[in-house]
Amino acid sequence: MNPTEIRRSFATIWNMSFGFFGIQFGWGLQMGNMSAIYEYLGASESTLPLLWLAAPLTGLIVQPVIGHMSDRTWHPFWGRRRPYFLLGALLASAALFAMPKSSALWIAAGLLWILDASVNISMEPFRAFVADLLPESQRTIGFAMQSVLIGAGAVLASKLPGFLHDKMGVARDTTPEHPIPETVHWAFTIGAGVFLVAVLWTVLTTRESPPANAQAFARKKNEGLGAIWMAMREMPPTMRQLAAVQFFTWMAFFCMWIYFPVAVPRNILGASDTTSDLYKQGVQLANDCFAQYNFVAFLAAMGFLWLGRRFSARTIHFYSLILGGAGLLSVGWVHDPKLLILAFSGVGIAWASILSMPYAMLSGAIPGDRMGVYMGIFNFFIVIPQILIALILSRVMENFPSFNRLSAVFFGGICLMIASLLTWRVKTKQPL
Repeated sequence: MNPTEIRRSFATIWNMSFGFFGIQFGWGLQMGNMSAIYEYLGASESTLPLLWLAAPLTGLIVQPVIGHMSDRTWHPFWGRRRPYFLLGALLASAALFAMPKSSALWIAAGLLWILDASVNISMEPFRAFVADLLPESQRTIGFAMQSVLIGAGAVLASKLPGFLHDKMGVARDTTPEHPIPETVHWAFTIGAGVFLVAVLWTVLTTRESPPANAQAFARKKNEGLGAIWMAMREMPPTMRQLAAVQFFTWMAFFCMWIYFPVAVPRNILGASDTTSDLYKQGVQLANDCFAQYNFVAFLAAMGFLWLGRRFSARTIHFYSLILGGAGLLSVGWVHDPKLLILAFSGVGIAWASILSMPYAMLSGAIPGDRMGVYMGIFNFFIVIPQILIALILSRVMENFPSFNRLSAVFFGGICLMIASLLTWRVKTKQPL
């Protein structure tokens, strides 16, 4: 029997997904703290999008290449995808450890390029990993399990700096000689360890099956990078339709990640100085909002394990994006800290769906022997909108002072609403 036709146990799906806990722990630290780190080191609001270009640009280059390579990799012990998990984890953990020790803006920016490239090396094969090992009937559950672990990792990462200060007494004071708080130093060091250990868990507890057709696999190993271009030309219709959904979805979240952590202290609490207690309180409130959306994403992903058996991925995604859009739009008038945290519950439901439902819709529409390269190409529709947003927002904020950090987050809410409407255009093999 083909290995992808064998139904897997809960424990197997958990083990094969657990590496995403560590990946998202590191990613969550980056999302909640990098804009503040840049501002601690002297960055202006109009330069923030450009400093964040590392994430989409490395994804644009690394993910399709790694997907192509992993489709053509096989080792009797390490398998097909796991060598890339491990290499990315080693490099990303080193970058996380070094990041808060940055003494200048250019050092932090350079380390972010290394970190994002390394995270992409680990993350891209994980999507193909689920499709490799699970039958089509379990893939929605497999991607939802990834969302559960992503949510758990991100919640803990978001809360960690505050926990270190409030419960462990770690200082968050800054000086010109030490511009990055000690809480951030400790959080990133812990994150480096969590990232590596979680990925190692998946590498050591999960086995991959060898290629079913050795001769066909040998022929594919000789294909060059031109196969990526050929795959793009032969892109399935479902993937083209999902591209538009992804485009607006990731414009929205990139706006939120760049600007919400600094919009709260600057535009909601009114802090004008990065060395003030009010600024640090605002950064922590933003982290609490991120923790809320990731905690809700954790719960929603568990709910999707049940809902995925009863409703199509398209239906779940449509309603989830509407709730996320409403959550981001609410920042235009909700400034009470408790209500702000509550509003991010909708963002959490959307995030859980974003991390699972598009891949569940896609996996049934692409050939198994090209799963890695198509998952990498799918990432184009995640990173290209982020690159456009980074380039456009930097110019808009430089020339239109009334468009501030909070305006960018509100614009993200509009983008999510557009993405929800485009979801209904997607044709899949699933019952609709």
